[in-house]
Amino acid sequence: MNEISGFHDVAVLLNADPTLVLDHSALQRALHASGENWAARVATQCPHLFSGVPLFVSQRHYDQMRAVIEAVERVVQLPGWDETPPEAARGVFYGYDFHLNASGAHLIEINTNAGGGFLNALLLASQQALASPGVQTATADLSEMFAEMFRAEWRAARGEAPLETIAIVDEQPEQQYLYPEFLLAQRWLAAAGIRTIIADPSQLQARDGGLYFEALRLDLVYNRLTDFSLQQHEHLRQAWQSGGVVLTPSPAHYARYADKRQLVRLSDAEDLRQLGACEADIATLLNGVPETRQVVQVDADRWWAERKHWFFKPVSGYGSKGSYSGAKLTKRVFEEILQGGYIAQRLAPPGERIIQRMDEPPVALKCDVRCYVYAGRIQLAAARLYQGQTTNFRTSGGGFAPVRVVG
Repeated sequence: MNEISGFHDVAVLLNADPTLVLDHSALQRALHASGENWAARVATQCPHLFSGVPLFVSQRHYDQMRAVIEAVERVVQLPGWDETPPEAARGVFYGYDFHLNASGAHLIEINTNAGGGFLNALLLASQQALASPGVQTATADLSEMFAEMFRAEWRAARGEAPLETIAIVDEQPEQQYLYPEFLLAQRWLAAAGIRTIIADPSQLQARDGGLYFEALRLDLVYNRLTDFSLQQHEHLRQAWQSGGVVLTPSPAHYARYADKRQLVRLSDAEDLRQLGACEADIATLLNGVPETRQVVQVDADRWWAERKHWFFKPVSGYGSKGSYSGAKLTKRVFEEILQGGYIAQRLAPPGERIIQRMDEPPVALKCDVRCYVYAGRIQLAAARLYQGQTTNFRTSGGGFAPVRVVG
């Protein structure tokens, strides 16, 4: 066994072995158990949704991810972090995305409407026979955990009244790549006794002190929109602001956690000290959050000279849209970035997983790890395998992969 910068290298050795694969037939059985039409939709609409291999993660990397998440959770509760008071609801399916490499685990971004939680629970369930000791939870537990998470959101805002109706809301939901997940979530929540619909925001009406889908008054909206401030969705924003519906996650959750400018603060020791963060949390964040800065025109020459050391992201972007590796920037795109609305994050290379497609030679895919978090607790860790600059679900052999923690 080697060590790389203090991190045990067993996971690296396992990830280099393309023969360590998933039980494909078990995954297919799990897909078809969710409905024949559902399995067919996954196969046609998102053929590269699931990878054929697990990703191995060292216990030290996992422990560092957990420590970073806990430090973030403490810091964002400090007075002065956010001008708006915290919401009673905590926000479902936060996604803390990490790159793992020889120098440790590096938080790339935080999402407050992270997709894939239900899908990864299904994937994990199908592979229980191959699971090794680690941090993962049995599928039945995850299904109930997710339902209880929505109930907890409801109780935080409404007390002990029963949660009866949920709407999963996104624009043109049937056209979304992860629409099969919406259907899976609908099925699982219905099995937990919660009536669940899938709706476009244009189908919702704020009236009579509540939010309605046709004649059905909604208790809670599971928000999958990428209009994070709801500027384009008046009825939904009105119902949320007036307290007519519980919205999770909400614009307040996005502003507190997922606005990419918050990464600038999380990687700035002086800012963290002024907020009152403890030195232990500051050290954890500086080790786990790559240096992040706002890109401004006045520093154009320096940014261009140093571009190969940075990754550029739009502040309000999502799904890697408009993101660029500095090494591949053209002058034209760089000029657009300088117009404003971008942050730059110091490069933290992703890990790799070796796979083999049919009779082709083995190939290395990049990977990141998404920790699905609720109320500061990791519910599930999953990987995404891909080729290219960013995750894309277009890579043969790529997609979601279960995480196996090795000590």
